[in-house]
Amino acid sequence: MNKLKTSFLEALEQLWFHRLRTFLTLLGMIFGVGAVIAMVSVGEGAEKEALKLIESMGLRNVLVEEKEVWGERLREVRKHSVGLSLHDVQASMETLPFATAYSAEKEIEVYALFSEHADGDSEVFGVTPSLLELASLQVEQGRWLNAQDDRVYRQVAVLGAGVANQLFPSGNAVGQQVKVNHLWLEVVGVLASKNLSKDSFQGIELSGENNRIYVPLQTTLKRFEFRDMAAEIDAFRLQLNDGVKPQVAADNLSHLLKRRHGQEDDFQIVVPAQLLNQHEQTQRIFNIIMSCVAGISLLVGGIGIMNIMLATVLERTNEIGLLRAIGATQKNIRNQFIVESVSIAGIGGLLGIVLGFTLATVISTFAGWPVAWSLNAVVVAVIFCTATGLIFGIYPAIKASKLDPITALQHD
Repeated sequence: MNKLKTSFLEALEQLWFHRLRTFLTLLGMIFGVGAVIAMVSVGEGAEKEALKLIESMGLRNVLVEEKEVWGERLREVRKHSVGLSLHDVQASMETLPFATAYSAEKEIEVYALFSEHADGDSEVFGVTPSLLELASLQVEQGRWLNAQDDRVYRQVAVLGAGVANQLFPSGNAVGQQVKVNHLWLEVVGVLASKNLSKDSFQGIELSGENNRIYVPLQTTLKRFEFRDMAAEIDAFRLQLNDGVKPQVAADNLSHLLKRRHGQEDDFQIVVPAQLLNQHEQTQRIFNIIMSCVAGISLLVGGIGIMNIMLATVLERTNEIGLLRAIGATQKNIRNQFIVESVSIAGIGGLLGIVLGFTLATVISTFAGWPVAWSLNAVVVAVIFCTATGLIFGIYPAIKASKLDPITALQHD
């Protein structure tokens, strides 16, 4: 250990003596490690955010949404299909054995929304009680909607965290009243905030629960008015059992609904699991590209280390001859130069870690991408960096150790 410590200190002294040349050599290692750290941090952040976004849709769910059709096209479609309905949901549950639960929703066209304290601009949806579980919602205050609310058309509502703060700035929304269009609703609950960073995923709009108001579906259908020829519901989701692949379930569901809708293409099916797979594939390609860039940077850095070490061997030929003359072995000389090359790589790796964290933070700040720090990424980057220094430092070290002492002492 004492010999290693001495060799390391001597290596630092030599590197400091040629600090400009050393810094230029370090750049390849710094950028290589920095690229690895930044890439992995952004990738980990994107992966965690993707899982959070998918969770809001339900990984074991299949979503069916009404397509927007207007004018003459809508009249043509309605000759064969009434659009999505609760009968479609019932038929799906009865026909498809892999469907274990469902939820349905209908958006209310809002032209007035306020409380006694403030006005609001939130979306309002009529939903079935099962949405709480299928959409992974959590109630922070009060309660969620229940079957009795639906059965007796209760005029109650559950607010998202954002709209609760908007309509009731002083808090304590539960028990108070909000008016949606012409109807007063009693607030029975407030949802916990999900803090999603995006409103869409893979081109699919997400729920945005923080800025929504939820009303019992049957109350919505009975108490509010909708445009002519509108479908009974806007969307529904089915929860799948673990024994079926989501894409297979989606194909079967599509076949059933097309038969019920007279082969009209007036709905679309979203498979969250498939969206996650697409995201992972895109992320994998991104990681491969960035890994290649990082690898090239490390390769360039390694070549730079070999270059500077060969130059060092040439400059220190007399020193090497003197060391051999006073008893230093080939192993001593070889180890000294290997320690120097590994030291260069190690310093480059440490500076690269700082650069990587800085790059990831800048990307997160200006691009709005989430990042997640990974200790494994730091360890892997340092290992590869050190290995690069070792590999590219072996040849110069061997060359130095095999110099003839007499010839080395006579070198000018």
